[in-house]
Amino acid sequence: MDYKFANLLGAPYRGGNLILHGTDLLSAVGNRISSVDLTASTSSTLPFEALKQIRTLCLSPDGGLLLAIDEDGRSLLINRRRRVLLHHFSFKGPVAAARFSPDGQYIACAVGRLLQIWRAPGYTKTTAPMQLHRTYGGCAADITSLDWSEDSEWIAVASKDLSARVFSLHQIEGYRPPMLSGHKDMLVGVFFVGAAAASAAELDGAAAPHLLTVSRDGALFAWQFHSDQPQAQPEAGANGHSDEGAPGDDRPPKQLRSASSTNYAEGRWQLAEKHFFNQRGARLTALDYHKASRIMVVAFSSGIFDIYQLPAFENVHMLSVSREAITAVTISQRGDWVALGCAALGQLLVWEWRSESYVLKQQGHHYDVSALAFSPDGSYIATGADDNKVKLWTVASGFCFVTFSEHTAPVTAVSFLPTSSAAVSASMDGTVRAWDLLRYRNFRTMTSPTPVQFASLAVDPAGEVVCAGSLDTFQIFVWSVKTARLLDVLAAHEGPVVAMAFSPTQPLLASASWDKTVRTWDVFSGKGGVEVLQHTHDVLAVAWAPSGKLLASATLDGQIYFWDPLEAQLQGTIEGRRDIAGGRLASDRRAAGNRTSGQCFTSLAFSADGSMLLAAGASKFVCLYDVEEKVLLRRVQISANRSLDGVLDQLNSRHLTDAGPAQLLDDAPDDEDLLLPPTTAGGPAGAEDLPGTGGKRRPAVRSRAVALSPTGRSWAAATTDGLLLYSLDPGAMFDPTDLADDVTPQAARRAMREGAWLRALLVTLRLKDAELLRLVILGTPPQEVDMIAGSVPTAALTDVLAALAEYMTDCPHLEFLLKWVRSLCLRHGTTLQAMPASRTMPVFRALQQAVTKSHEDLASACDTNLYTLRYLAAASKPALQAPQLLEKAG
Repeated sequence: MDYKFANLLGAPYRGGNLILHGTDLLSAVGNRISSVDLTASTSSTLPFEALKQIRTLCLSPDGGLLLAIDEDGRSLLINRRRRVLLHHFSFKGPVAAARFSPDGQYIACAVGRLLQIWRAPGYTKTTAPMQLHRTYGGCAADITSLDWSEDSEWIAVASKDLSARVFSLHQIEGYRPPMLSGHKDMLVGVFFVGAAAASAAELDGAAAPHLLTVSRDGALFAWQFHSDQPQAQPEAGANGHSDEGAPGDDRPPKQLRSASSTNYAEGRWQLAEKHFFNQRGARLTALDYHKASRIMVVAFSSGIFDIYQLPAFENVHMLSVSREAITAVTISQRGDWVALGCAALGQLLVWEWRSESYVLKQQGHHYDVSALAFSPDGSYIATGADDNKVKLWTVASGFCFVTFSEHTAPVTAVSFLPTSSAAVSASMDGTVRAWDLLRYRNFRTMTSPTPVQFASLAVDPAGEVVCAGSLDTFQIFVWSVKTARLLDVLAAHEGPVVAMAFSPTQPLLASASWDKTVRTWDVFSGKGGVEVLQHTHDVLAVAWAPSGKLLASATLDGQIYFWDPLEAQLQGTIEGRRDIAGGRLASDRRAAGNRTSGQCFTSLAFSADGSMLLAAGASKFVCLYDVEEKVLLRRVQISANRSLDGVLDQLNSRHLTDAGPAQLLDDAPDDEDLLLPPTTAGGPAGAEDLPGTGGKRRPAVRSRAVALSPTGRSWAAATTDGLLLYSLDPGAMFDPTDLADDVTPQAARRAMREGAWLRALLVTLRLKDAELLRLVILGTPPQEVDMIAGSVPTAALTDVLAALAEYMTDCPHLEFLLKWVRSLCLRHGTTLQAMPASRTMPVFRALQQAVTKSHEDLASACDTNLYTLRYLAAASKPALQAPQLLEKAG
């Protein structure tokens, strides 16, 4: 069975991965959100993984190239539309900020105190894709932010030395970059104002600022540039030559003298205005500025974000996301959506500020995921974590659609009822709660006579009885689901009951305990214990085969036992200690090959036919075994993220110091640790261990739970990197037909010339070429729209509808576009209703906005030209003949 990596549930919470969301949002995460960027894409995980946490995202102006840079400066250059990795490249140091120039020809990167300008690579693989253009020094501390001017000739940088500088792309003789200072705290943002703000200021009769700088204490400075050139002369470019009369440039001199073409080499800078955001006791942690709409979004460490209209500095909105610091902010290209990321909570929010509504709200588990379960139909996954929450995820979209937070202690086990209408969870708070999945509420709470801590859970195949094993009293409690009444208490174990499972075919319950036994119980007849299966080490996991004739158990010594539960006979064993071994801890003095003594499986799951067994534990591997032959079929590595402990097999001796491994030395800023998941001790990653132990703690890679879908097509693992889903479903994997020789733009244009509009549309949808798709849709004859709309593939429905919504904003052929929308909805209405709301809702929202805007524009035009319309309506009537006029007059 060859499982392929298909998707990531709990997005965006996996370290070193890139996640594309259905609401046009791109996020890079290291188990926490570190950078977000608004793009156009569908919901999926890019099939690439960085070696460490991704810290910086850089997207080309056309949205085709994506540069993802990790915390060590290693980058991935990706063709985002084709989902192809083009190049690997290293900047030889951490990169705090990176941005493409507006013309897409260069990339500016802040590498420590240096500003490096690289020539942007193309879409093809070459030997040397990145070529260094220039390197700028002069900053006394690390650069925190940068921005390009609209003519791609000037770069402004903000530094921790409380100042900003303006560099030129090309060398200018005698030019020395000015230092704009005056802030009292480190700068976190710098922006060129742009031509739109300059034009608006000219209409208002005021002088527009050319540059904005923002510091961490909430101070915004507006800087004006006073040129030494005569006003009547055209502006000179960065190369010293006049832009007037440039080849192919027929713009009037007035437009050439806009703020985007100012020659900053000849003049002086002056502080024009000061503004303060007045968030006392909170630091400014993230911000973004949209030049076209002149909107600035600022976020603070208190969880509050403000939206300001510049240059008037009017507060449009002030909202609170949470009590934790907002660490990432970006504005969509059109300026209507604001994306916010909270690293401490793993929270992602997209806010539409004009309509004051949420477009997307996603939040993963704050601490490790400890338990998971598939629904009986395989369409949902329930997870429980150490943050006391139970979450339900949609497998198709990877989005969480409901969160239950009534538990007051870590959740240790979750399970679905056979009807899929309810889920059950056990917690260390001493309660077992049943959740209604139709009304989204807690409808049953089951407790023990005396407070205990529950560590395991099992639901019988009929859904009538729930059993939970305790951690402290070593008892098993049995309740009725309908009445929540305690039916029985099973007491025979002499250690914590850490795993339980009901037989799918017999009325037997199997329980595993640290007392080195697995016991089977007849819960329904009241006979109590049936058999005792003795082991040589503590038992950590137990699982029934679907036939009910085989029982598997995993022990602390790394072995897996197979039992005949009726005869209590051992059928065979698997020595899995060496199979799961791998990865060396930074604090471990033994090599990876000598760490087999501590390796063991903590979760087991049989396949749907019972021929294979999945086993996972405190390792970077998940093992797949053949049950009949008792051999290892495959090991799946769950993560290559070197920011986690236990990923590398061999440690680099150069990183060993007199004080210990360099990875454990606490020399990073406080905000660096937010990008790693919390430790098992309940604190953030990097938090100091107990007094006297020294150093800091990094989370170790492991799988706390594994489950296989009832359909047998996918399986999931709850890991340190998040909840991973592996699938055999072809719809979630790469389609090799996209690489056919006939899938080219030339083939699409040839089909259009031949009148084969359907073939042209299908080829264009595979290419994902936005411009070509617009050409095909608008060029389709109106009489063929209904037929072609009925042949649109199901997977491309949302893409076509989203394109139509975009065309309505600037295309005059409104009736033609509405005909497309109507045909698609009529032909595929049932399919669209069956799709997940997280996939269709953004598209329908965009369509509603486009139609509403068109209706408002038409209504305004009709009201303004009411008398003209009446005249045209009257003039179109046939003129009355003279006899008819005389007869009417008489």
